[in-house]
Amino acid sequence: MSDRRRPLDPDSPPDAPRPLASPLDHAARGRAFTRFSLVVLFVGLAAAAAVSWWLPTELDPQLLWIGPLLAAAFLLAEQLTIDVDVRTVGWTISFTEIPLVIGLLVAPFEVVLAAHLVAGLGAQLGRRGGDHVLYNAGVMCLEIAVPFTVATLVQRAITDGPAWLGAVFGTVTSPLVSVIFALAAVYVLGGEMRVAGAARLGLRTLVIGLLNTSTGLVGYEIVRSTAWGWVLVVLVSAALVLLYRAYSGLLRDQRDLEALSDVSLTVARSGQQAVSRPAGADQNYSELHTPTSTVEWQQIAERIREQLNATRVVLHLRPDPPAGVRTLVAGEPLPEGAPASDAVELRDDPMLQLPGSHVRYFRTVDAADDVREALQRRGAHEALVVPLRGAHQLLGAVETHDRLSRWRGFGRADVRLLRTLASHLATALDNRRLLARLRHDAYHDPLTGLLNRPGLREAAAEPLRQSPRSVVIRLDLDVLSQVSDALGHAWGDRMVVAAGRRIREALGAEVPLARLEGGTFAALLVDCTTEAAHGIAEKLRAQVAAPYPVERLTVEATAVVGYVPTIAEDGSPVQDVDTLLQHADVAVRAARSSGDAVRSYLPSMTQGFLRRFQLVTQFRHALDSGQVQVHYQPKVALPSREVVGVEALVRWVHPEFGRVDPDEFVPAVEATGLVDALTGFVMECALIRIRKWLDRGLRLSVAVNLSVRNLEDETFPDKVADALRRHDVPPRLLTFELTESGVMADPERCLPVLRRLHGLGVVLAVDDFGTGYSSLAYLRQLPVDEVKIDKSFVLGMGTDLGDLAVVRSIVELGHSLGLQVVAEGVEEDAAKEALVRMGCDIAQGYLISRPLSEDRFEAWLRARTVRARGRHDEMVLTLVR
Repeated sequence: MSDRRRPLDPDSPPDAPRPLASPLDHAARGRAFTRFSLVVLFVGLAAAAAVSWWLPTELDPQLLWIGPLLAAAFLLAEQLTIDVDVRTVGWTISFTEIPLVIGLLVAPFEVVLAAHLVAGLGAQLGRRGGDHVLYNAGVMCLEIAVPFTVATLVQRAITDGPAWLGAVFGTVTSPLVSVIFALAAVYVLGGEMRVAGAARLGLRTLVIGLLNTSTGLVGYEIVRSTAWGWVLVVLVSAALVLLYRAYSGLLRDQRDLEALSDVSLTVARSGQQAVSRPAGADQNYSELHTPTSTVEWQQIAERIREQLNATRVVLHLRPDPPAGVRTLVAGEPLPEGAPASDAVELRDDPMLQLPGSHVRYFRTVDAADDVREALQRRGAHEALVVPLRGAHQLLGAVETHDRLSRWRGFGRADVRLLRTLASHLATALDNRRLLARLRHDAYHDPLTGLLNRPGLREAAAEPLRQSPRSVVIRLDLDVLSQVSDALGHAWGDRMVVAAGRRIREALGAEVPLARLEGGTFAALLVDCTTEAAHGIAEKLRAQVAAPYPVERLTVEATAVVGYVPTIAEDGSPVQDVDTLLQHADVAVRAARSSGDAVRSYLPSMTQGFLRRFQLVTQFRHALDSGQVQVHYQPKVALPSREVVGVEALVRWVHPEFGRVDPDEFVPAVEATGLVDALTGFVMECALIRIRKWLDRGLRLSVAVNLSVRNLEDETFPDKVADALRRHDVPPRLLTFELTESGVMADPERCLPVLRRLHGLGVVLAVDDFGTGYSSLAYLRQLPVDEVKIDKSFVLGMGTDLGDLAVVRSIVELGHSLGLQVVAEGVEEDAAKEALVRMGCDIAQGYLISRPLSEDRFEAWLRARTVRARGRHDEMVLTLVR
């Protein structure tokens, strides 16, 4: 017998797990093995030619019957092989040393070589077309050439020794040659074997080879010297074969149990990933599609392929019916035209119509026409197919293609093992699916399918560790109690579900989103700045607050949003989800108390009234001490890109609180009657800046925001006139911007002041146009010169056709009324180009510049504009492209 490792499959993986090979990897390894096979064949033929020249053959009539007998003996030895499957390739125990040692004693080299090649290659070619015939032919030549060389050298060195001594030494080298080249082939294919493992394999090969050689030699001597000795030899040989087969069966049973354990453990480990699903996954999410689980399923398929020593194993998995079928391939890639991961195609495939739970064995030689065609599409000669059937549904199927290390293909042991593996795999899949369902229900809201509070806590834990700069956002939907009282709780639940669906669509599927209770939702925005979170909060509020159709009614809803960054003011990350949710709730309550729709959490919100009081009492001192400054954001004419003016925006850097948002202190200032001081301060700064520009030959206008309280002050026009005289500034270079909603709340009261301001010659502009509730009749009565399109419409032009239509309508409306149109919030070139095509007059936004302090704005003018003389000999600043 011989202990051999012939690499029948170039795509077999090495002993240690490796990254999954792509079809390109398989092709490259196949080409490398082909080149290696050519080298082995050349070496084998060269060695055979050299030995044949060195050991000339003497013609003997007995060769006519010795040659065929040796060929039959070699063929019988190959047919009586015992396969012991090892991870990388088939480990084949054969009896080829018995005819080899006899051939060394009774036949010349050429006869033994021919007999060995005819038997070995003939059996291989007759099996399945002879994969790797070049490699095996070269190794077979060496398996005969090396023993003859060693036997001859030993016999010549020990002239007085027995005739069989050289044959023994020569024969035991044959399996060693096979093992050496097999290890080389494994290395070429990208496999690895440790030195200790290779040494153990060589030692086992030597021991079994010596045993086979001794058996053959003893049998030969007994038959030659004893009458009826061949009967004893036959009995001993049969007993020896049965002994090896029993050993092989025990070893296979042990490895089958190991395979069952490996598969079950791998499925169990993969099932642990069910609790770590992507945040926000709905009920139909299948953990099979996570990258980690895909690798583990691929390892399961590879383990089954190794155990059955098959060319390919195909797993069709369907643990969650709504998620569809997933197909994974281990071994040789499926050829083009093979069934893909599509449920309809799988149901239509004749090989996958699997009633019951037993294993089907298909072969091209005796299969029905449709099955034969299916096998040919897979590039397979034979296949074992078994369904994975759970307690209540079909979970998938396993296909095993083309046995490698058995001459006769798959056997009963393979069928039995695959049936047991499929049973274990189906049970593990079913249990895992149930466990995933229980985990899902524990972490998800049953009404909306979104995460619940524990689910959000679990889903946010890892993202917060990996991306500490994130934002937690909370949204409260109102009007639910009225709907429930009027129409019943079912309709209130429907509104909650609809609101959750709107939030999910706005945030996307990857954002962890939870329903906390009632109409309260919370989400984690990973890697999100506070500015971006505010924009998202505004979008969510608008989307959730849109009317809800309820039966024949349309229910108006309101929403309040609060958000909190996960980085505290001191720069330390806050990773406790409950704390973040509590802070977001504080922000929501602060938004309710202040009348805002969206608020960001500030650590001092719990002392909001004290802070508000401090801001109000310290504001006048802030104006006098320089804490409050005016920043300027340029406005550019379209399409000439001429810088025509700026908007003056107030900024307050508090010594204790830092930068205070204008949205926080301006309402407080307005509520306490200090707005006159603020407006006067900004107007003085603006006029001083205009005067400096005029002294340099620049005519740039400055826009100042007015409060409704300014328009209620009848002395305000006089203050403006006095300031214009003191600074000697033309009135047309001063613009007052007033909000549409503020003016239209009480237009009759504001109109007299507006008319007097317009009579002074200053420019009046309606700010945030399109967001209020003005009528055309009042707009025509207002003595305004321009309208400013609200930035929310400008920002949405690229994605919302409705916003695009609103912007176009405002431009056309403004021009029809003889007004100049200004678009604020221009942040993209596409938006600017669209405004140019619409005929918009002036653009303002981050695409041009952010609001800048006085010094930085002057630097911006020097760096971003070029100066030229205009038509009236004034200096014109044009924005550089």
